[in-house]
Amino acid sequence: MKKILLFLCAAFFSSGFAFADVAVTVYNSDRALVRESRDISLKKGIQTLEFDNVSSKIDATSVLPKFMSEPSKIKVLEQNFDYDLVSRDKLLSKYIGKKIEVERVGEDKRAKASGILLSVAGGVVLQTESKIILNPAGEISMRELPENLRLKPTLSWLVASQTEGANKMEISYQTSGLSWNADYVLVTDEKDENADITGWVTINNRSGATYKDAKLKVIAGDVNTLPQPRAVNRMAELKSASGFLQEDDSFVEKSFYEYHIYELQRKSTIKDNEVKQIEFISANKIPVKKVLKYEAVKNNKVTVNLEFKNAVENNLGVPLPKGRVRVCKYDGDSLEFVGENYIDHTAKNANISIYTGNAFDVSAERIRTNYKEISSKSFEESYKITLKNAKNEDVEVVVVELLNDWANWTIFENSVKYEKTDSKTAEFKVKVPKEGEAVLTYKIKYAWK
Repeated sequence: MKKILLFLCAAFFSSGFAFADVAVTVYNSDRALVRESRDISLKKGIQTLEFDNVSSKIDATSVLPKFMSEPSKIKVLEQNFDYDLVSRDKLLSKYIGKKIEVERVGEDKRAKASGILLSVAGGVVLQTESKIILNPAGEISMRELPENLRLKPTLSWLVASQTEGANKMEISYQTSGLSWNADYVLVTDEKDENADITGWVTINNRSGATYKDAKLKVIAGDVNTLPQPRAVNRMAELKSASGFLQEDDSFVEKSFYEYHIYELQRKSTIKDNEVKQIEFISANKIPVKKVLKYEAVKNNKVTVNLEFKNAVENNLGVPLPKGRVRVCKYDGDSLEFVGENYIDHTAKNANISIYTGNAFDVSAERIRTNYKEISSKSFEESYKITLKNAKNEDVEVVVVELLNDWANWTIFENSVKYEKTDSKTAEFKVKVPKEGEAVLTYKIKYAWK
């Protein structure tokens, strides 16, 4: 057993690489691009170079090596990714058909048995000179580490070099197991008229490697495959007055291809099996509006929504990555959670609506009161929508009617004015008195050719 331990320790320090720079770009879709450079020492002739401490989930076809000094004199003959790692089961399976030793300690005595390992399926089967032993009790020892087992995932190259001496090797590779998303906390004031927002970049590292003091970037956008474009050399307009995207130790945003890059202005260590959060947005006094909506086709309840515009005049105005928004509000001195929802990637000057839940004191009922066929290519319908308000204050409910867009439609005899927002949507803004109700009625005619 001591022989194996010594071998493992020697193998750990055998790569011959000195760590240098690490850069990690993380995408939304469980994908990252890792770039590393390490100092190496070359000798003339054919030799093997090894790069350990890499991700265990590398896409081996994406690895790109590069020698920084005299690259024309160095040729890569082979490239390998070894991920067959040392474990108890792997060691035993590699020793099937070979000799092992079992030692048991009891009552100050040591009992040894040696034999050929026949199987490890369902337990150890050992054949000694006189018998076959099933699951022998004791400590199993082996004389050496089997070939092709690694302590850590390792990239290796067979290279032919016409030069020797110190050099620097850079590699890049894609890996799964690294992902990120944006998480926001929105805190509204007492009247739900203004809100403060804090945004976090949340990185989840399950790649099997730790990236120490890495240059970190995250890319927001729906990337199908990793592109190879040039970054646009244009910084977005940053509003430091609002505390948004500070350039000292947080993220700076810029356009990239058809996406947006957020680059951390300091180095950060991303540990394996770690969820890391880094603040990237902080803005105050964003004008918001609480909107009650009734969309009978989608939800038979009145929904509560917070709406605002991602604009410079609202202390925002920078592209916001998709993510979850948790909405909170102060109840006296305590902060309480009132709902959450996801936002998609949101461009500058786009409107944002966050559904936080259903209204408790405001309800609605929608019924079709009449149907009349006018001809083989037209008909009429009549609807009645009753809104009830149990609150001690007046409210406004936006009634959203999703209509058929396969025919021309016309609304008439409507008790409340409406707005046609698109080819299949009509919106009515209905005032509902406190502790009372309001009724919306309308007729609609469909006609087609």
